Amino acid sequence: MWQAGRMLLKGALCAAAALALSACSMFGGDDADARDSDRGGVFGGGGNEQTGIGVNSYLWRASLDTLNFMPLASADPFGGVIITDWYSDPTTPNERFKATVYILDARLRADALNVSIFRQQQVNGQWSDASVDPETEIQIENAILTRARQLRLSTVRN
Repeated sequence: MWQAGRMLLKGALCAAAALALSACSMFGGDDADARDSDRGGVFGGGGNEQTGIGVNSYLWRASLDTLNFMPLASADPFGGVIITDWYSDPTTPNERFKATVYILDARLRADALNVSIFRQQQVNGQWSDASVDPETEIQIENAILTRARQLRLSTVRN
């Protein structure tokens, strides 16, 4: 009986804490909403080089745009890591790719970006790791950098 009462008390305390924390956002008022819209939201896109995320917003958006054909497994805008899930082109079903993008800086620079590509081939019903041409990673990095420059130029002109 005593443990049931303790469990009920713990549940009530957790619920009260959750309600109290959910009410904290009301103290930001309209100013917090204005700051968020000035920054372009959590995922960037505003006019600044660094806009509410831990990394360069142009590189972040460009990475998502460039890899949009691959399913997204994880994206951390504060740590600057994007991880895709395995993607297999319908024309080559026995081969699949996975990508990891690291954005390392808040500035729009070529050395602020690192792309890793992983490749597997299906042999006898089993997926096994296969080599990736290093040029593939460079081409994807260049595509991301080109898109990031386009995004930056489009926001500067507006």
